[in-house]
Amino acid sequence: MKKNMGNADRLIRIIVAAVFIVIYFNNILPSPWGLVLLILGIVFALTSLVGFCPLYTLFGISTCPRKKTA
Repeated sequence: MKKNMGNADRLIRIIVAAVFIVIYFNNILPSPWGLVLLILGIVFALTSLVGFCPLYTLFGISTCPRKKTA
């Protein structure tokens, strides 16, 4: 797995994941929607920790900065 997420993307995903998880545990949304947000929050957190997003691969997206070649 080659990293395809930059630091800014990873930070945004962690923040969104935290918000989704807080929404779920504070019962702000009804149960089915809260559960969907919890699952999305977990997926966002895992992908940002690993630095790899499978959907980015499908669409050919990479937010990881390119390394300079000599």
